[in-house]
Amino acid sequence: MSFQSHIKQLAAAGALALSVSGLSFCSPAFAQQTVKVGSVLSVTGPASFLGEPEDKTLRMYIEKINAAGGVAGKKIELVIYDDGGDANKARTFATRLIEDDKVVAMVGGSTTGTTMAMIPVFEEAQVPFISLAGAVEVIDPVRKYVFKTPHTDKMACQKIFENLKQRNFTKIAMISGTDGFGASMRAQCIKVAPAYGVQIVAEETYGPRDSDMTAQLTKIKSVAGIQAVINPGFGQGPAIVTRNYAQLGMSAIPLYQSHGVASKSFIELAGPAAEGVRLPAAALLVGDKLPDNDPQKKVVVGYKQTYEATAKQPVSTFGGHAYDGLFILVEAMKRANSTDAKKVRDEIEKTKGFIGTGGIVTMSPADHLGLDLAAFKMLEIKGGDWTLVKPGS
Repeated sequence: MSFQSHIKQLAAAGALALSVSGLSFCSPAFAQQTVKVGSVLSVTGPASFLGEPEDKTLRMYIEKINAAGGVAGKKIELVIYDDGGDANKARTFATRLIEDDKVVAMVGGSTTGTTMAMIPVFEEAQVPFISLAGAVEVIDPVRKYVFKTPHTDKMACQKIFENLKQRNFTKIAMISGTDGFGASMRAQCIKVAPAYGVQIVAEETYGPRDSDMTAQLTKIKSVAGIQAVINPGFGQGPAIVTRNYAQLGMSAIPLYQSHGVASKSFIELAGPAAEGVRLPAAALLVGDKLPDNDPQKKVVVGYKQTYEATAKQPVSTFGGHAYDGLFILVEAMKRANSTDAKKVRDEIEKTKGFIGTGGIVTMSPADHLGLDLAAFKMLEIKGGDWTLVKPGS
């Protein structure tokens, strides 16, 4: 029986309260038998739609892990800080995790901006850092102690362009957010477009606090021959773009979003305008629609049921990233039979065939993500819900 299967059987068991806002509640005797795992997340602020489900996921599963006996002979003590989406705060908290809390590993970093601010801290301290951010720059170039679980923005561009090619679309426009993720994905799409025979004939941008993108979309609408529009971005911006898109009568031109909006909150914010929008996302959003022989089905359906029953809110891929990061770490500790940071780092890098919510992960010294394009599903929003796009359509 796998470790993950074992803890699912103990899901109803009680567990110790671990930490809240970075404060530990362990007794001295318990503390001697624990291993500290850190997390810096954007639980509040503009990226809370990422950080909140990540926070809830880590807490609920660490309780289950501890109820099942812990890992490598120790209970996990979780130390979480909320950076509010602020990169400077994130770096400060990362330093605190290393210097004061003495964590052996870190699972966190909700955004690309906060992650990039924290990377030097963990690299210098030689402590494994499994990021939950989307941009490819997190793991390219490869850094010895930095890993990540979400599909990259480069992969999102490739998956979208793959679908464009299937539909014989060659001329597109982009409207991109200027946040760290939006800017990074824009750059990646520009790089990979020629390989798919795609020409970007119009481009616009918007800021993270902009509340109306009608002007930018009107300019795009005026360009003749555009066959599709791509919106690299996350947060509320893409929902506003989607609503303005429909208001301008542009719905006849296919609109693609990124995996940065892969949560039910996007559909709710965009409303009826979301109908027909396509985006690449993890299998987690369509777990119940996967064939029974899909190796991910049991994992994603199990996570979805556990999360929604505990958190009382719809599952998102973002909490799934935290699930994957936590269990990649736990399995590495088990294989190392140790909580030594360097030994754990080595085992994370040896992760092979790990079935997570984001895909089947196989890492190597040259690949600290371990996912390929097959891990991405192309989805379309229909009737206010996610549907799988059939191959070739």
